[in-house]
Amino acid sequence: MNINITFRHMVATEAVKKHTHEKIAKLQKFLRQAMTAQVTLSVEGLNHTADVGISSGSAHFHATEKSEDMYASIDMVLDKLERQIRAAKGVEMSKKRGGASAGEFAASENIVPAPASSRSRS
Repeated sequence: MNINITFRHMVATEAVKKHTHEKIAKLQKFLRQAMTAQVTLSVEGLNHTADVGISSGSAHFHATEKSEDMYASIDMVLDKLERQIRAAKGVEMSKKRGGASAGEFAASENIVPAPASSRSRS
């Protein structure tokens, strides 16, 4: 596991480094292969931005989040990445088990999208 943290327009404190490293390291449990993460933390005015890119084998995940607090930005971007990883893992498991994709399931069930109702204003 390799985690690179870059700071832009802010002072690199140990507390932020430690918080970021601990949070990113927790994502490894969802991945089969060793991950490489590139984290960019920046401040522009009052916006604190956390930008994270993760590579694990052939899988790549990326998320960006802005807020007024750096710790909140880090937590929110990790929630996004966790959802992306879980979704990709679900798709992978579905393919391995021979499950149908959403489009194939809809076609097999003859599900037709409901037509948009045409309302006229009087």
